[in-house]
Amino acid sequence: MGALREAVPGSRYGRSADERADRGLKIVGAVLGAGLLAMIGWFGYDYVNGQRISAELIKWDVTADDRVQVHLEVRKDRDATGYCTLRSRAQDGSEVGRRDVRFDTAESRIDQVVTLRTTTRATSAELAGCTADSGPKG
Repeated sequence: MGALREAVPGSRYGRSADERADRGLKIVGAVLGAGLLAMIGWFGYDYVNGQRISAELIKWDVTADDRVQVHLEVRKDRDATGYCTLRSRAQDGSEVGRRDVRFDTAESRIDQVVTLRTTTRATSAELAGCTADSGPKG
């Protein structure tokens, strides 16, 4: 006796309902995956394009018990305006100084040494972040 066939030949009876459902799920998955990739790409582009001011803290030096000098390098679009926030911390980690430094000049790269006043002796200085104004200056 021959073995019992479990599947019917596809060429004779067409695709089964499971195969049609699998194909539909693959199509839906591919469309959703492409949409997710497009959304991630859009958010990434918007984030990078929206960064109109970036800065780097080159070095800092505690010059007195109540001040720190910070060397800041700023890169921005020529028409961009905004500010960068600097802060200083004491030995215990508490914030002892904070200052917003504005950048309104029509330069794309600015090297500036800024004095940050502190309430007690600082042990560090850091760049908290930079924020661009909402539009070009006008």
